[in-house]
Amino acid sequence: MQDFFDQIWQALRQNLYYVALMMCLSIPDICGAIDSADGRASRTRYVNWYDRYAATNCPFFDGQACYFFRCSMLHQGSTMNPSSNYSRILFIEPGTTTNVFHCNIMNDALNLDVGIFCTGMLNGAQSWLDSVRGTPRFSANYDKFVRRYPNGLSPYIVGIPVIG
Repeated sequence: MQDFFDQIWQALRQNLYYVALMMCLSIPDICGAIDSADGRASRTRYVNWYDRYAATNCPFFDGQACYFFRCSMLHQGSTMNPSSNYSRILFIEPGTTTNVFHCNIMNDALNLDVGIFCTGMLNGAQSWLDSVRGTPRFSANYDKFVRRYPNGLSPYIVGIPVIG
């Protein structure tokens, strides 16, 4: 799981903001599923995970708002969702101005800094991981989590890196 988080950090450092943002939006689904009895993601688990581990990032952007944004961004490639309280979500790229624009409502749009948002999500994910690692539920569900196998995954493919 740490490898997954590390690759998101790397995308953020390389200014791969689409990749970092989309992967961060998947974190509450993945963590909520791994930390559940049935190992499955749900809207309720997403909202609860986000509110507990990442919502301190912006008081105007709670788990429900993030869930609606996640749906529109990951499934339609859009920052607009008709169920949202905002007409759209606008992200400012870090370092493009000497000012930091984060957690502002402009007309009916919400403005977030992509670096601050992703950092908050990743810090929340690390806090979550530290608190659940080694628990029976985490251990049972983590066995199904995708990961990188540097020497392959026997009996399927051996000798070369595999993600599976």
